[in-house]
Parts: sequence; structure tokens; C-alpha cells
Amino acid sequence: MSGDAGDGSHRHSRVRRSSPPHPPPLPAVVVDAHTHLDACGATDPAGVRAALDRAAAVGVRAVVTVADDMTAARWVVQASNWDDRVFAAVALHPTRTATMTDADRVELERLARQARVVAVGETGLDYYWTRVDPGCPPPEAQREAYRWHIDLAKRVGKPLMIHDRDAHGDVLAVLDQEGPPPTVVFHCFSGDAAMARACVDAGYVLSFSGTVTFRNARALREAAVLVPDGQLLVETDAPFLTPHPHRGKTNEPVNLPYTVRDLAALRGQDVAELAASTSAAAERVFGFGRLAARFGATDTAGRS
Repeated sequence: MSGDAGDGSHRHSRVRRSSPPHPPPLPAVVVDAHTHLDACGATDPAGVRAALDRAAAVGVRAVVTVADDMTAARWVVQASNWDDRVFAAVALHPTRTATMTDADRVELERLARQARVVAVGETGLDYYWTRVDPGCPPPEAQREAYRWHIDLAKRVGKPLMIHDRDAHGDVLAVLDQEGPPPTVVFHCFSGDAAMARACVDAGYVLSFSGTVTFRNARALREAAVLVPDGQLLVETDAPFLTPHPHRGKTNEPVNLPYTVRDLAALRGQDVAELAASTSAAAERVFGFGRLAARFGATDTAGRS
């Protein structure tokens, strides 16, 4: 979850602003690798279906809706069973870990083992909110929770989805100390070219949100050019981080094509090529093909 000024807001509330116009459909389908449907206002089966229908109309075929607290963790698992195009990720956001209990850990592991939960996340470190909010857990408490989530991802055999704001060095150091699970996703990647190279060399997957379209995000845009196909995902982090030229308006999965087109131009790629490569990466990272076979669906677009 992120704030419009950059990765890391822990204010999980519905954003009430005007919405941008729907973009033209993409020439190939994509996956929104990180969104918060409940914070977008899609809180019941009808709302989830409507949001996914809007997204599907422009080529967004599936989403991973992500928890940041215990209430959201329960909800995303429930929502993933309302629509075949919805998958879930569960964890406690680093700014939510001050009151994590043993009971929470037991429940998170139970939820993480659910079939339609495809990642443990978002977890990680957020030093921005540590500086500006006295109620935010201190760095050491965040690191302890982060270590526990790393171990959880390894125990349940699912990707680790990382939130990193103003904590690049410690995020990588803790991951190295604990030993990463086989698949690591840096959600809303916010590092520079040097960090991107380190992550790519380590085999990590980098997911880019609307921030990569911001014209003042020079270091991030330079980083995005360096990530090879197969290690690149795209996301909205909705309802936050609406891409240029609609920054400041309410975001939702339907807006992902704005980021895809801008990112393709930045990388010098054909839009269809970038869409296809990120979709294939999402299939591999999150195991959509395996889940489709298990649930009797022919693809991740909700058709059976």
C-alpha cells in the first residue's frame, strides 16, 4: 500500500477523489500484480465483479488484491473466492506490526496456506512513517516482523511480496541474513538503478506502479529500463499512485494500461510485447496456471 507522494502510506481508507477516464484497451492482456480492492471501495461481490469487469474491458485480466492488516487479510481471502480473476496476498504491513500477536501469526499462516493466496505480502520495512508518525513501529520491531514473514513465505512455499520505503539497505540486508524464499517480489519498486541491478542479479522480481510514470521520478525511471523481461511486473497499488497524466485522482485496476503504455515507451518496447512479457511473468510468479487447472478454469480471466 502506498501514498500518492510515494511508496508507503499506511492509511488504509477509501480514497474519495475523481476518477480518470478509462484508457483505451491494451493490445494484449496484463495482470495487476498488486492492488487493494477493498480500499478502492469494491467491498462486496458485486463491487468486486464490477471493478474486474471494468478492468477486463481494457485488457486487465486478473489482479492480486493485497492485505495490510488482519481485517484485510481475512477479506482478501474471501474476495478471491468471489471472482476467478481475483487472487490474494496476506501479511501485516510493516506499519501495522506494533500489535502483532501470536494469535495473528497463527491466523496469518492459516490464511497464507489457502489455495487462492498467491503471496505473503505486503511485508518489509517502512522508515518514512517511522519518522513522521510517533505511533509507527520502530525499525527493529519492523525488522522482527519482516523476518517472521520471510520465514512464513518459505514455510508455505509462496512468493514474498516486499514493501520498501526509505529502507533499501536494510530490506536487502535482512533478506540476505534470513535467506530469501525462491521467489521475491519488490512491490512498487522505488529504488534507483544501483538497487535495481542488485535485485536483478539476486533473481528478484520488480513490480512497477504508477510512480514510474511520474516525470520527476528520474532515478526510478532509469531503474525501470534495466529490468529484464521475466523479472518485471506491473501494478496499480490502487487506490493510490494513479499514473501520469492523472496523478492525484482515484486509482483502480482499470487504469493499469496507462502505466503499461508509459513504461513500454520508456523501455523502447512495443506495448503488446511488454504486456505479454509481464503477464507471462505474473503467471510464473503467482502460479496462475496451476490454480486454473485446480479450479477448472481455462485461464485467469474468470472463464470456465
